[in-house]
Parts: sequence; C-alpha cells; structure tokens
Amino acid sequence: MSSPPDDRTRSRTGRREDPVDRRIREIDERVTSLREHAQYTYLQPVAAVEGASVTIDGRRLLLASSYSYLGLLGHPAIQTAAQAAIEHYGTGTHGVRLLAGNTDLHDRLEQRIAAFVGADAAVVYSSGYLTNVAVISSLLGKGDLVVCDKLNHASIVDGCLLSRAKLVRVSHNDAAAMDRALAQAPGAAGKLVVVDAVFSMDGDVINLPAVVETCRRHDARLMVDESHSLGVLGASGRGIEERFGLPGTIGLKMSSLSKSIPSAGGYIAGDDDLITFLKHASRAFVFSAALPPASAAAALTAFDVIEAEPERVARVQSNARQLRAMLRRGGLPVRDDPTPIIPVITGSDDAAMQMSRELFDRGFFVPPVVSPAVPPGAARLRVTVTAAHTEAEVEAIAAAVVEAWHAVTAPAVSG
Repeated sequence: MSSPPDDRTRSRTGRREDPVDRRIREIDERVTSLREHAQYTYLQPVAAVEGASVTIDGRRLLLASSYSYLGLLGHPAIQTAAQAAIEHYGTGTHGVRLLAGNTDLHDRLEQRIAAFVGADAAVVYSSGYLTNVAVISSLLGKGDLVVCDKLNHASIVDGCLLSRAKLVRVSHNDAAAMDRALAQAPGAAGKLVVVDAVFSMDGDVINLPAVVETCRRHDARLMVDESHSLGVLGASGRGIEERFGLPGTIGLKMSSLSKSIPSAGGYIAGDDDLITFLKHASRAFVFSAALPPASAAAALTAFDVIEAEPERVARVQSNARQLRAMLRRGGLPVRDDPTPIIPVITGSDDAAMQMSRELFDRGFFVPPVVSPAVPPGAARLRVTVTAAHTEAEVEAIAAAVVEAWHAVTAPAVSG
C-alpha cells in the first residue's frame, strides 16, 4: 500500500515532493522572499549602456561590477567590425565548424589570438565555460590525474569531474600541496594542473613561478585560465606570463572572450598538435555551432584595439590601485592585489543583499555574490572598476561602498 501524502505534498501537482521538487521549491522561496523585501537586485533589465553607466527602470546608475575591464563595450571600431561581419556573413553560420560552419573570419580570429598570447595556434569555442569543460574533459580520462586549486572557477571543476580523471583539489595558491598531489600520481598517468590566473571572486593572482616549477619537476602539463587577467595583467595586458616575465611557460592558455574582450566565446591556445587534437576530438567543438560572425569579428578587432590603445591597460591598473587605497582608508579590509576585482566580504548573505540594495538606492549597481556561488559565510560584493571609469567616478564608487559598508555592518556589530 502506498503511503498517504504528507506535509511535503505539493498543492500544485497533488503528488508527494521528491528531491527535485525540493531543490526547485527552495530556490523559488528564496527568490520570492528577497523580492518581497525589496532586496532582489539580480537580472535587472539594463535598457542602455553608456560608458561605465547603465540605465535600469529609467534610472542611470554607475556600474561597479563590470567584467569589461578595458572599457571596450561600444568601442566604435569594434562595433563597426561586428556590423560589417553581419553584412558579409549573416547572423550565423551553416552549422558546426568541422563541417559547413567554418569561415575565414574564425580562422583569422584564432591566428590573432595565438599571435597575441604567444602560442602556435588557438581554437575558439562558443563560451568560456564551455572551453574549460571541453578541453579538460577531452584531454584526460580514467587513470589520469588533474590537480585543481580549490578556488578555481566552477567551469574548471566541472571539466575536471567530467573527465573522469582523479581530481585532487588543493589549498588555494599552495604550490607545496600541488607538489604532494603530483608526487602520488602513478607513473603512467597523464598529469594536468589547472589554475586561474586571477581568481574571479577574490581578485588575487596565482603564484605562477612556483606553479611552473612544480609542474616542471613532475613533468605535468599546466593550464591557466586567463579570463580575468587578459587585458589586466602585464604592461601590455597580455596576462600572467607577462606580469612574471615567464613567456612560454604555460602549455594551455585559456580565456573567455567576454570580459576585456567585449564579445562572446572562449579560446584555448597552445602548440599545433594540441589544437589539432581539440578541433577533432573535443565534443564541444565537433558538435556545437560556430561562434556567430559578429562575435568573431568583434573579438578579432578588440585584440587590435588593445595593442593600438595601451593606455587602457594602464588606466584600469591605475583605477584599481586608487579604489583599493580609498577603500582601505575608509576602514574596509581590502588586500593590495594588482587587479580590478575587489571583494568586500560581508559574511552573511543577508548583509550582502542589504549592502547591494543600499548601493542600488544610492545610484550604484553592484549585485551581491552569495551562496552557493561562494561558501556559506563568505558572501560579498565583488566591486570592480574598468578603464571606462574616470578618477571622479572611482572616488564616487569608493565613497558609496564605504558608506554602505558602515551602514550595514555597524548595526550588526552594535547588535
């Protein structure tokens, strides 16, 4: 005899709630509660973008959470290139690149990427997330070992899990822990170390010299995700190898094309054999439609603009130093990292939501980052500046964040 419905019965369906129902319900209830308390600042309908500002519900707000680190969104040369690509190629391609969807534009983009990052060749995928999943899961299999920093992006972790290789997650930025993990790998195993160059939620930089030496000692491949370091690190924005003066030390160079590069997609760059393998063996390339021509053209032109306008790299670095210094003077516990990603840790999800709302009401758009995107108790605002911000705007962001921080944390401390 089946059990009668209990308290978990869903009135909408009339059946007993299962684990899938529960997961859906818990998120729905959380979102509903935030909306009822006017603290839901996600998925805001941006109606216009102008420099470092956005328009939402008729209000112009200063954006302090952008990934467009070099301020290239809306750059006239990039806009023109994208429009010309639509006129010449259309809005899409005829399918997957391995068959009818490849164009000379895609080939030129990959050649441009390889030249910019100092690699033999490159392959482009339809998103940064997909790039990490595709590359790691294609290279590794059962019996292999992948070593992953515990603060790596979710796409890296998902790629590691999908590969079926033995996954060892090591303490953050801990080359000694990587060394121990690699030392335990079977002699016949393929070994891959994967790290972010700049960690997207903390804004700190991987200790590349230590990681490179560890990989050399154990004859392990090294893959670095430069999604948040391309255009940000190094005098010319070429990333982490340039910052540390270690050209050619990373075997697999990955980045998205939707941050400093104002387009869509992702790439992996490396030697010719690696790229040939990925173009014929990675499922996300073989079975996924080609990047739209407008996106490819925008990305291609963006690399030209970065080289032609080096002052953008200098400006985002200067703005980041200015904002960090002002936040520290305001009493916030901010580290001195060389990136425009500045985590303002609130601890609780509620405090992060409140602080985000305070800023929104003051005319600044900084959505909160809460669990499960970060561990419970590690909620934060991920404050960023770009090359599009003026010095006055950086000062305004700093002042607003300091005021919102004290408005939210002071009651918690006094209580």
